[in-house]
Amino acid sequence: MQSVKDCAMESINFTSETAATSLPWPHAPPHQLDTQSTFFVTGSTFEKAHHFHCSQRLTLLHDKLLQEAKSHGWQLEAWAVFPNHYHFVARPDIQSTSTSSLRDFINKLHTVTAIEVNRLDGSPARKIWHNYWDTRLTYHKAYIARLS
Repeated sequence: MQSVKDCAMESINFTSETAATSLPWPHAPPHQLDTQSTFFVTGSTFEKAHHFHCSQRLTLLHDKLLQEAKSHGWQLEAWAVFPNHYHFVARPDIQSTSTSSLRDFINKLHTVTAIEVNRLDGSPARKIWHNYWDTRLTYHKAYIARLS
């Protein structure tokens, strides 16, 4: 178990090789908008606290993001995780039989990651996440800009 004191500020880069060994990875996301909505989402920690400040915690956030997206029927096309926020571009997976609302997906992601970070720090009632913002991408140029 890594606590705040044990864990130096680190950064971690996820590559296709990293994810390919453990989780499904979209090697070439489609560069088109279809009739389904595509969203750009940003989530931020409460008071911009760096709760995901080391590789172990960034990996936790990354893995839970991919797992919850899959279990809620969302196809991630691009994503990035940071010590105090994340971004992703996603759309409902048309092949999924159990697509949840974006709100349900984010709520579950925030719940499971907050519980785990609070467990690591011995602070079970602490607020981890502040909010998330989503933008429905309706123009191809906006979509491409978010992928960059």
